[in-house]
Amino acid sequence: MLQLTDITKVYAKGKRAVDAVTLRMEPGLLGLLGPNGAGKSSLMRVAATVTKPTSGQVLFNGQDVVAKPDLLRRVLGYLPQDFGVYPNLTAREFLRYLAAAKGLSARSAAARIDELIEMVNLTEALKRPLGKYSGGMLRRVGIAQALLADPQVIIVDEPTAGLDPQERVRFRNLLSDLAAERVVMLSTHIVSDVESVASDIAIVSNGRLLCRDSPEGLLRQVQGQVWELVVPSAQVPVLQHRFVISRLVRTAAGVRVRLLSPVAPGPDPVPVAPDLEDAYLAVINRAAGRYAAQGVVR
Repeated sequence: MLQLTDITKVYAKGKRAVDAVTLRMEPGLLGLLGPNGAGKSSLMRVAATVTKPTSGQVLFNGQDVVAKPDLLRRVLGYLPQDFGVYPNLTAREFLRYLAAAKGLSARSAAARIDELIEMVNLTEALKRPLGKYSGGMLRRVGIAQALLADPQVIIVDEPTAGLDPQERVRFRNLLSDLAAERVVMLSTHIVSDVESVASDIAIVSNGRLLCRDSPEGLLRQVQGQVWELVVPSAQVPVLQHRFVISRLVRTAAGVRVRLLSPVAPGPDPVPVAPDLEDAYLAVINRAAGRYAAQGVVR
């Protein structure tokens, strides 16, 4: 079990990146959702013992890892948002170097590296130095290094950035499998990254934990509040001013607008089943004071 209690992180000039966040995580996948700049990365760095909190407590299986970070680091796989490599090494050489740093024997490391290279689909690029890799390929190397020591706790920050759709699906499925017996914490601002794999979702904004619930629980919060209607282009700015818009699709008949409203927004809207993106937008906009029981607040 990994437990964060009243975590606050304040940087220079008083910038409060994380504000009294409490999260308790047991085996399973926690999706940490929030807009860019919400404090997700700062919270992940504290959870991964990369930085100390200004205040609060981090416990792993009941032991204080702020005071003794190696208790967690020995069983941790961590992929930060900004992941650096040695550009002159190949992926295999780089992973061997990291495996040695983690204390893996040469024999066990060789077998594990072969397994991971295939798992993240880098077999055909093994002869190239990392300096010749694309951003998405480097992200896959980062994913591989996070899994090197078969960790009990996996913390990954924006792991699918730069991956193509097929690789995103592959990685989400991999994390879902790993979460059966491990604590997995995945931070992202992309709702689809957690929609199909997370049984537990926490939404943060401005450093604060706004909501934690199952996907089903989040959907219940906006049941009956999602609508679609087709309008001329000229009406779109009016709707954007009055409602939280989750989707705009231009068609031959006009613009199909998907929006949030507790009551029917006009004479001809069609009620539709909410998805997780609708629920996420409702939570974020409610916290910002832009969405309330009576509709959008301006």
